[in-house]
Amino acid sequence: MTTEAREHLLDWLRDAHAMELQAESMLKAQAGRIENYPKLKMRIEEHLQETLGQQRLLEECIERLGGSTSAVKDTMGKIAAMGQAIGGMTASDEIVKGSMASYVFENMEIASYTTLIAAAGAIGDTQTQRACEQILEQEIAMSKWLLEHLPETTREFLARSEMPGETAKK
Repeated sequence: MTTEAREHLLDWLRDAHAMELQAESMLKAQAGRIENYPKLKMRIEEHLQETLGQQRLLEECIERLGGSTSAVKDTMGKIAAMGQAIGGMTASDEIVKGSMASYVFENMEIASYTTLIAAAGAIGDTQTQRACEQILEQEIAMSKWLLEHLPETTREFLARSEMPGETAKK
């Protein structure tokens, strides 16, 4: 493969690293605000730990290819996460909308890692390919969990919203 293909892979790895920093910020904010949905909070905290491991794997891939993370992309990811967290705090149905947004974000990550696996395979970078396959499995599992639990979260929210003095949104 050409040097250009390798540079695309490196750039996409930087994008993924920034995406995982954004995910870290979003997961921390979300978990910190959840009060009444212990299963969801526990799964988010578990995925937060996975996300931290994913960041390390991506950093190793980037460094092995002779690159470094992008401060600009990383900062933009964190700013985007902060905006999402602030926007979600004002919704009366924060827990439902947050779950939906998390599902969408997980699927964006799935698409990103699918692309990275193909790119790493095309240039013969089996280490990056394996790292991204490992991350992809975690993202698919989280996406599947969120989708499977969205009806339960919705029903819990609706039940709590009917109870006087209860906070349903978080």
